[in-house]
Amino acid sequence: MDFHWFLPTNGDSRDIVATAEGVRPLTIGYLGQIARSAEQLGFVGALTPTGAWCEDAWLSTAMLTEVTERLKFLVAFRPGLISPTLAAQMASTFQRLSGNRLLLNVVTGGESHEQRQFGDFLDKDSRYARTGEFLTVVNGLLRGQTMSYEGAHIHVEEARLARTPQIRPAIYFGGSSKAAGPVAAAHADVYLTWGEPPAQVAEKLAWIRTLKPDMRFGIRLHVITRDTAEEAWAETGRLLRNVSPADVEAVQAGLARSESVGQQRMRDLHGGDRDGLVVSPNLWAGVGLVRGGAGTALVGSHSEVADRIQEYAALGIDEFILSGYPHLEEAYRFGEGVLPELRRRGVWRHPAGDTGPAPAAIPFAGMPLTR
Repeated sequence: MDFHWFLPTNGDSRDIVATAEGVRPLTIGYLGQIARSAEQLGFVGALTPTGAWCEDAWLSTAMLTEVTERLKFLVAFRPGLISPTLAAQMASTFQRLSGNRLLLNVVTGGESHEQRQFGDFLDKDSRYARTGEFLTVVNGLLRGQTMSYEGAHIHVEEARLARTPQIRPAIYFGGSSKAAGPVAAAHADVYLTWGEPPAQVAEKLAWIRTLKPDMRFGIRLHVITRDTAEEAWAETGRLLRNVSPADVEAVQAGLARSESVGQQRMRDLHGGDRDGLVVSPNLWAGVGLVRGGAGTALVGSHSEVADRIQEYAALGIDEFILSGYPHLEEAYRFGEGVLPELRRRGVWRHPAGDTGPAPAAIPFAGMPLTR
């Protein structure tokens, strides 16, 4: 199994909803600390989000290739906002100059109002259709083909890359609507799901397997792991105390208008209610009260979190894309608590090799933080 961390390119905080006291402003120095620490702790890659609310993923990660050696960057981007030929050229350049450290997270876009900010006025089903056409061209170009293609949304003539990457970047793709499945099966290497209870994840994976039996799977979760379960659950209480009813009401009103089926499934786990947030053993839906997208967290002792990871892995999850608040500190708690436990059980190895003790990480205690 592989683990990825998350780069908070809109700034970081000790709370789900950032407060003036808890905000850690975005700097390339701070992102570099997270990236270097994730690399040394044993994470294979780091996801960088996309949207109007955060910094550009391509530019941010390109800067971080210079301060890391092995870490891959899972760059989220939206088809249709740039041409497929330019996207393939960017991917090829990134892949060559980084030493094959690019992964592509294709985000079709679930919210029409946000898409319109970028000049995209297609409806949701049309966006999925366009994504399929876009990836047909991108994949062909990255494989060295000359592409002439005319679809309903994408049209290129004799497009080609002057230089193709030695290794084609893997394509990660998520989507819970009926339109998403065929696109994933035709073009994706890894299908992504948000952190639902295991039974629901199993149903989704079974659906995708009917379309592509050899698909790899990834899951996107937050994590709150501590030496004891009591400490971990106490942290959920602290996070909730800093969330006001007005915060929940405002966010849930916005998410109720979402076109995303995956977002609707996240909302159904908690219904906007602070009670009943433990939706499965060690799976807490409190993050989704005030955050769109991935809304659940694995919560517990290091051993309990390792148990849940193995449970998802038994369903067929190959890759875990994790995050926590604040992202630097929580990466250490997971990397120094859960990963050694999984290694002790013989189900995980440090990607740099670990025939002996785990490679040393930057010391956590007393480490100065770039602000």
